[in-house]
Amino acid sequence: MSMLSITTQKAWWSSSQPVRTGEASLREQLLRLDEPCALVLQDGKLAVAGAGQLAYSDAPPANALPLAGYVPGLRPEQMGNPGFLSTHGVRYAYVGGAMANGIASAEMVEAMANEGLLGIFGAAGLSPRRVEETIHRLKALGDKPYGFNLIHSPNEVGLEDVLVDMYLKHGVHRVCASAFLKLTLPLVRYRLSGIHRGPDGSIVTPQHVLGKVSRLEVARKFLSPAPEAMIRQLVEKGVLTAEQAQLAAQVPIAEDLTAEADSGGHTDNRALVTLLPSLLELRDQLQEQFQYAKPIRVGAAGGISTPLSCAAAFAMGADYVLTGSVNQACIEAGTSPVVKEMLAQASQADINMAPAADMFEMGVKVQVLKWGTMFPVRARKLYDLYRAYDSIQALPAAERTVLERDYFRCTLEQEWENTRKFFEERDPRQVARAEAEPKHKLALIFRSYLGRASGWANAGDPTRKVDYQIWCGPAMGAFNEWTAGTFLAELSERKVAVVAHNLMFGAAYRTRIHWLQSQGVKLPVALQNFRPMPVGELLREH
Repeated sequence: MSMLSITTQKAWWSSSQPVRTGEASLREQLLRLDEPCALVLQDGKLAVAGAGQLAYSDAPPANALPLAGYVPGLRPEQMGNPGFLSTHGVRYAYVGGAMANGIASAEMVEAMANEGLLGIFGAAGLSPRRVEETIHRLKALGDKPYGFNLIHSPNEVGLEDVLVDMYLKHGVHRVCASAFLKLTLPLVRYRLSGIHRGPDGSIVTPQHVLGKVSRLEVARKFLSPAPEAMIRQLVEKGVLTAEQAQLAAQVPIAEDLTAEADSGGHTDNRALVTLLPSLLELRDQLQEQFQYAKPIRVGAAGGISTPLSCAAAFAMGADYVLTGSVNQACIEAGTSPVVKEMLAQASQADINMAPAADMFEMGVKVQVLKWGTMFPVRARKLYDLYRAYDSIQALPAAERTVLERDYFRCTLEQEWENTRKFFEERDPRQVARAEAEPKHKLALIFRSYLGRASGWANAGDPTRKVDYQIWCGPAMGAFNEWTAGTFLAELSERKVAVVAHNLMFGAAYRTRIHWLQSQGVKLPVALQNFRPMPVGELLREH
């Protein structure tokens, strides 16, 4: 039968089971995600049909009703790339992002791992000692999924090496590489360490890199094999053998690469609807060029905070999704109750850009909450002063008075002493450079305010509320709008696994709704939206 004859005939559904009518019956069946849903017309109204048979004909078969729409079962576990699930041993193609300074806490990672979900510990900004303590704690998870952050640290040469040494020493086989402007030798060393051929001849890379990028030129580096010059360096250092070097040329730096759109923290404020398709096309081009044995997966981040945004990312071709801002307001997040309360009241417009502490001199910015804090204004003021003046002594008296009174609450000389003590432990080379370069000393002092501002927020210091640095994207406001009037509006109910289950379940639900709508089914508005549900109710549905 030709396609033309099918489209000109009517569709009929025959079932031995009685149809169910009413909005409650429709909702009940639509929520049963693992079951197909056949909707028929009875007396001109939508009804749910039981298991049956489809027929195309001009005249209805015996006991058949007009078929309005049909969708197969779609469980949340089926959203995204199944290879992501098998590679990481997870339930959903979903990642809890690595919010810095331990905001993506050990408690958060454990809560996700215990639900079969992948969480990344927010190691950025923490001392190596604190990171190592957390490694020892999370190793107790055994084979459950978890990872650690590895952030690009251009102003602290050596820090990446220290963390990579630690990760390799303790068997951390999964890192999220973020804020990289270019590949670094420590990152490449981590990725290629232990590379070998398995018994079946396939290339095995024990260390897994989940890259996170917002620019195509950086994405290309992650999607390509390691540069030959870096591979030679690693061979010369004895890190790789000649045979391993040959294998290294056949694998990409990242097997999973996240398109980071308009997110909290480091961001280029890119639109996901343009960034993700571009990254997917680049991935396909490089796959064709390099013919990797294991195709690269591309995920979506930035703005993922509602079932519809989650479903949209998968519809655009995302292999997985990554959340950040919404997890920061959950009870397991490593920040203070007052910050969580501020986040729970945020709207999509309550955000702004501010200079980043770790890349201050480069003019790199982070996205933060502006509601209830003066941090964005004060941070921009510091950057403007840094650009205009070359030393502490060059600052105008009036500006210096404001800085010492309102920002640092001590003299700039006292602040330098505090800053020097910090860097003597973390990176003594910074101190030596600052003593020789007055402008670098100015930068370190200003960075101390930016760096401590997130610490004041995490600790909930009541004397520093006006200075809180709270990384946040518009996703937080969208999440608050979606959860308003539901149990998830309450901070005490916001748990990372509960949020993950609802987003993924809701994404599958909204996808099935879209499939029905694309067939011309007009569902009541109340059925089109998915509202948060307790996990017990969700899991009973499928």
